[in-house]
Amino acid sequence: MGVYAVTGGAGFIGSNIVEELLRRNETVKVIDNFSTGKRENIKAFKERIEIIDADLATAPNLSQLLNGVDYVIHQAAIPSVPKSIIDPMRSHEANVNGTLRLLLACRDAGVKRLVYASSSSLYGDSPTLPKNEAMLPNPLSPYGAQKLFGELYCQVFTKAYGLETVSLRYFNVFGPRQDATSQYSGVLALFIPAVLQDRRPTIYGDGLQSRDFTYVQNVVEANLLACHVPGNAGQVFNVACGERITVNSMLQQINAILNRTIEPVYAEARAGDIKHSQADITRAKEHLGYEPKVSFEEGLRRTIHWYRENL
Repeated sequence: MGVYAVTGGAGFIGSNIVEELLRRNETVKVIDNFSTGKRENIKAFKERIEIIDADLATAPNLSQLLNGVDYVIHQAAIPSVPKSIIDPMRSHEANVNGTLRLLLACRDAGVKRLVYASSSSLYGDSPTLPKNEAMLPNPLSPYGAQKLFGELYCQVFTKAYGLETVSLRYFNVFGPRQDATSQYSGVLALFIPAVLQDRRPTIYGDGLQSRDFTYVQNVVEANLLACHVPGNAGQVFNVACGERITVNSMLQQINAILNRTIEPVYAEARAGDIKHSQADITRAKEHLGYEPKVSFEEGLRRTIHWYRENL
């Protein structure tokens, strides 16, 4: 048992982490400025959590908000490659400055461990597959660079101040509560509602680009393991399923589940997008005991069910 602070806890991944922590009867604080997070994501359990409306990049006395907190699960970010290309300064403020200020606050508040949400985008477009943690980062977008800076700061705070940190590189997370209202949302959050509503989704590029789609419950489990498994301070781990699915194939599977035949609209590839992404999850398995328990197909069915009920 412990006290957890989830930054970005009203967001897609953050709210799923909060829900699992409450299922385990843990004490939870949510820190969110609600710029991308949604209050309805935590409405069902708002009576059981402490909600702190604060921006990590600007909030005064941040360390005081963490008094008594054992573990910080840091999800707060502007999580978008296209947004970072359009407005890199705003993304930097949230993703780098916010992370640095949070690390300082954790150090000063005596937090036991911080788990940081990093991203596979920092690998860039290296042809080597699967991606492993020893590869040199080569980000193609400000977002990828910002996530790399956050990792480096986490490792420095472990070395210089003794603050335990673990960084998790997420690969294309999808699932319930992922925002379907923004053009910058994850591809599955856009495609599933489109097919449900008989609209043609847009595929940027030829659709042969592949991703290691990872159901959100696998990511939740990885975060909780990263909070507690000893001996991993300063380490970085891929969190994914270790598989590769093309965007074309993903749309075909959505159609099959929904018994539809919706065709995509193809558009020019976007700047900063990578061609192929697949994770080597050996280190996470060996050092954290991580195992992706929900397959892509099962996760897809659960996600489609959620959008059917909530659109």
